[in-house]
This record gives sequence, structure tokens and C-alpha cells, in this order.
Amino acid sequence: MSEWKKVKIGDFLTESKIIAIESNAAHRITVRLNCKGVEQRSLKAEKEGATKYYTRKSGQFIYGKQNIHKGAFGIIPQELDGFTSSADLPAFDVDLSKCIPEWICICLQKDEYYKTLQKNVKGVGSQRLAVNVFLDSEIPLPPVEKQVEIIKKIKLQLQKTEQLSVEIESQKNYIKQLRQNILQEAIEGKLTAEWRKQNPVQKGNPNYDAEALFEQIQKERNNSIKNKIRSSNTIQDKIDEDFVLDIPQSWLFIRLSELGVLERGKSKHRPRNDPSLFSDGKYPFVQTGDVSQSKYFGYEIQPASKFYNDFGLAQSKMWCAGTLCITIAANIAETGFLTYDACFPDSVVGFTPFIKGDFSTFVRYYIDSIKLILEKYAPATAQKNINLGILETLKIPLPPLAEQKEIVKQVEKHLKTVSYLENQIIEREQLTKQLMQSILKDAFEEK
Repeated sequence: MSEWKKVKIGDFLTESKIIAIESNAAHRITVRLNCKGVEQRSLKAEKEGATKYYTRKSGQFIYGKQNIHKGAFGIIPQELDGFTSSADLPAFDVDLSKCIPEWICICLQKDEYYKTLQKNVKGVGSQRLAVNVFLDSEIPLPPVEKQVEIIKKIKLQLQKTEQLSVEIESQKNYIKQLRQNILQEAIEGKLTAEWRKQNPVQKGNPNYDAEALFEQIQKERNNSIKNKIRSSNTIQDKIDEDFVLDIPQSWLFIRLSELGVLERGKSKHRPRNDPSLFSDGKYPFVQTGDVSQSKYFGYEIQPASKFYNDFGLAQSKMWCAGTLCITIAANIAETGFLTYDACFPDSVVGFTPFIKGDFSTFVRYYIDSIKLILEKYAPATAQKNINLGILETLKIPLPPLAEQKEIVKQVEKHLKTVSYLENQIIEREQLTKQLMQSILKDAFEEK
């Protein structure tokens, strides 16, 4: 490969800017992450706006400006010829006298070169890799005949990894469904059916009587806050119809705002005075994207309850460690618990139950189990979001306190097994990637 001259991608790629006369939402393109190519985008309910769409042709190279460093690139297949995408998914005609389209993808994948492009992204909020910056990137470019030879050899070798990749993807889907089934059975009381037989209702005891528990919650709610429960709306009515639970007769259905306080974060964004103070975790400020990282998230640092006064954030609120966070914008209905006192933006909602117990964990199971439904009813805007009222009026099952504790115990036990299986899949996936990189390396070294 040392004999191959490195050439700017712009020397053989030309951006295609054919404006689409019509852009049918059913004929749009999306680029998958992790180098999995191009496919038809799933049909979504959308508002027609000012977004400009461009016609794409088969054989063009295309990438995602926001996610190319995550492997969002590929070649448009024949079946998607004439489909459209926005400027966020730029497409390029390839000069076939200099380069085979597949060669670009191979070079980006070798040694995961695409990941290094992240250092070139720009933007304050949503960062993007500009077209001119991408075209200035360099890849090795042997003669076309050599490219064809290497591509053919790699395709033959990669057949060894394709079957493994398909199997791993199937295992991922199985694990995802298994996790969903566990949560579903938890919030419907199926995991604790035997427990209820051994622990019948004890009237007046909130540990074993949901009605008594609800009365106690209402008393604490009235003593602590006079929040008004928002009336249901059309979207909420549809969610109630879609998400029908068959709960035990001893449980109750209540609205989430009857169980605890839901409040949006006060900060609009991470302070800009000195970004390094926040990006390295010196001060406790978490962003929407942090919430999806794990059950407990955040830097392990000491609380700094007055830090925001020094940075013009006097109106911000410091949330206590252990607060359940729920995202309502971008990645909707992601959940997690704070590991430390922190501030977060208004795209995150903090949940504080009126009385002590395992309410927050149970609420987390519930939100996780209806995530797809909440996403379905998010308005089709530039950034998906749901309003606070939808969360407040969600119907949630209410088991008695002792049963909640048992549910948490059962779910944690089952999810521990799921996590073990997930780790095994991750190991297999890493081995498959290593095998692919070995194939690419060998092909490049055989001149």
C-alpha cells in the first residue's frame, strides 16, 4: 500500500445536487450506522416544511453528516434509484475512471478510518461533517484494475464474516425482545404472580394493599405540592388505547403525576463560559445524550451545588443524586438515575415520588416498556419531542409497596442474565470486526 498515492476524495467525487420536484415521504433514503449501508427510510408521519430534498441515483456514494464517524455511509443500491434525501445526507457521483464506489467504503472501513473523521465535525448544537471537509480527506488510490482485484478478493473473504454478522444481529434482536418481555411481565404483575398467592391483600396496609398505598400517596401529595393534574388530550387518549395492560385485580391504575412530581430541567444548554470545565466533568451538568448511557450515569465527582451561580445559571436547579431522569426530546423516553447532584437541560424531566419506596425504579420499567409508543406519538418536527403533559397523564399500574420491591428484585435478577448474554454477543461482534479488519489488512498488503 505504501506504493499507492494518497488522493483527496474530492479528486474523484462530485456532489450531486439534483433538486427533487416532488419528495414523497415513502421514497426517502436513510444511511445505517456501523457500516451497514443504505436502505429505504421507514415511513413516518411528517409535516411538510421548508426542507429541500434531492434526487439520488444508484451507484452514488452517500454519507450522513451527523453520523459518518459512526459508520453512516454507503453506496446507493439499484432499488433505491430515484429516491430522495435532504442535504444532511449528501450524495456524490463517482468518477469511475479513477475509483470504484466500493473502494471508498473499503478505505473508510480499514482500521476504522471513518471514526477519525469526528475530529473534523463542526457545529455548536448538532455537529456535522461538512462536504468540503469530507472531500479534503485522503485515501490511498491504486489503479482501477487493482481496486477491482482487491474488492473481488475482499468480497470472497468477507463471506466468512457475513454469516456471523447475520447471526449476531439475530441474537441482538432476541435480547432486545427478551428485555422487553421481562419489563412487560413486570408491569403486568406476571413476574410476581406466585408472590401474590403467598402474600394476599391486607386491607389498610400499604405494603400489601394498593388502595391503602394510593390513599397514603394522595395525602403526601396534598401536603407537599398543589400541582394540578393536566387534563388528557387526544394524543394521550390514543396512547391509552394503544397500551392496554392486563394488571392484577389487586392493583390500581393511576396517572403518573399522582405518583410524584415531574419537572423539566431549568438549563437550556451546557454553559459556554469555559466548555472544558463541563466537558471533563469538573462541574455536574448532564446532557440529554448522557441519560441513555446506563442505569446510573454521570461522572464520579463531588457535588457542587452553587457552581451555576458563577456561570450565569442562577435559575438552574440542582437535582439530587438518585433522581430518575426521563428524556422528552431527541432520543425520547430514555431513562437513568443520577449518580450525583447535577443540573440538566429542559429536554430532560426529573421524577420525584411523593413517598419513599421503589417507585422510581418501577416507573423506569414502565417508561422503558412503552418507549416505542411514546416515540410513535412524538410530533414530526426537526427534533422529535413530547410535552410534559403526556408524561403527567400517562396511566401507570400501582402495585402495593412490598410487591414493588419484589418486582424490582425479580427484574434485576432476569436483567442480570440478559446483561451476561449481551456481553457474550458484544465479544462475538468484536471478534467479527477483528476478523474483517484482518481481511482488509491482508488484501491491502498483497500488491
